[in-house]
Amino acid sequence: MAAVTLDAVSTASSVSKGGLLHHFPTKNALLDALFESLLEKFDAEIGELMRGDPLPQGRFTRAYVRAVSGLKDRPDDSRSWTQVTIALLAEPRLRLRWRQWVQARAEEYVGTDSSLDAQIVRFAADGLWFADTLESHDIDSALRRDLIGRLVELTGK
Repeated sequence: MAAVTLDAVSTASSVSKGGLLHHFPTKNALLDALFESLLEKFDAEIGELMRGDPLPQGRFTRAYVRAVSGLKDRPDDSRSWTQVTIALLAEPRLRLRWRQWVQARAEEYVGTDSSLDAQIVRFAADGLWFADTLESHDIDSALRRDLIGRLVELTGK
């Protein structure tokens, strides 16, 4: 994130630096707004996936797995989340915001998604997300499909 400057964002977005500074007076403000925008989009995707799932038990966890694993297939979202994930490691306020998001979902879905298996699945999904971010594993499409399928299976237990 050190390479992200207000000048670079201004140039890339075709917005004057003054216009950018009017809305985002600091780089941190810009990063916070990007993170909130991504969370809103992520929440909307999870909500849509949940609405299409008729089984209440594990519904949030299945949607989470599908949303996280689907990031790789959407280059723009993947790139944005990669940048934010890296920033999460360095920025305490972003980690706190992510922690709040995770805790709020855990409380909201305590009746349907608090089993040990559901928690294991979400941790595994986070591992897949991190592996995708780091591009650390060569997972062919068949294995990826099987991994995600197995994680989804575990959510109904």
